[in-house]
Amino acid sequence: MARPRILVTNDDGFDAPGLAALKTVAAALGEVYVVAPAEPQSYVGHRVTTDRPLALTQTAHNEFHLAGTPADCVRVALTSLFPEIDWVLAGINRGGNLGADLYISGTVAAAREAALLGKPGVAVSQYIRRDLALDWSRSGEIAQGVMEWLFTEPLGVRMYWNVNLPHLENGASAPVVHCDPDNEPLDVRYRREQDIFHYAGSYPGRPRTPGRDVDHCFQGAITVSCLRV
Repeated sequence: MARPRILVTNDDGFDAPGLAALKTVAAALGEVYVVAPAEPQSYVGHRVTTDRPLALTQTAHNEFHLAGTPADCVRVALTSLFPEIDWVLAGINRGGNLGADLYISGTVAAAREAALLGKPGVAVSQYIRRDLALDWSRSGEIAQGVMEWLFTEPLGVRMYWNVNLPHLENGASAPVVHCDPDNEPLDVRYRREQDIFHYAGSYPGRPRTPGRDVDHCFQGAITVSCLRV
């Protein structure tokens, strides 16, 4: 049986450690193809570029970076470079993409764009605690276990997965929880200095609904949400 052809992208940029970890995961599951942003594109949401050319640079066999957004990368890859891709994986994002983050995240937008173009997609993000060092190889190990499961799960047309990994102590394990995204707003506060506003919200201090993704991930679970375009 042929191994699946997997497109890997992200929003942290082509040289991000999370992308390297996800490439390792993808290599264990199938054939790896990469089109990632040339520069960090965090918080760009589902922005696409239609008003200027997009420069493409090859960095290795079947690997490229593009002067565009994560959604641009998926569009170019699926329509022009690798139209026979079977799956699109986006991440591993540095920081969680939970609840309201879905509307802001370039990582999630890449998986959503895949769904729009008829390909199954998975966005993977790593929630980060400031008091604990992060081991990207451990993040990859956890993500691989989830991917092996998701690759066997049925996924409807125009649907995609959003996965968030908790930040664990060394050696700790985590349950996998299938749950809905939270619909509470982020902690939106600003510190004002005359006409200058500085964002002062706290990601860990955001509101959360019991039983939804923010609450579960903050308590140490791997959250999996099935989303529809």
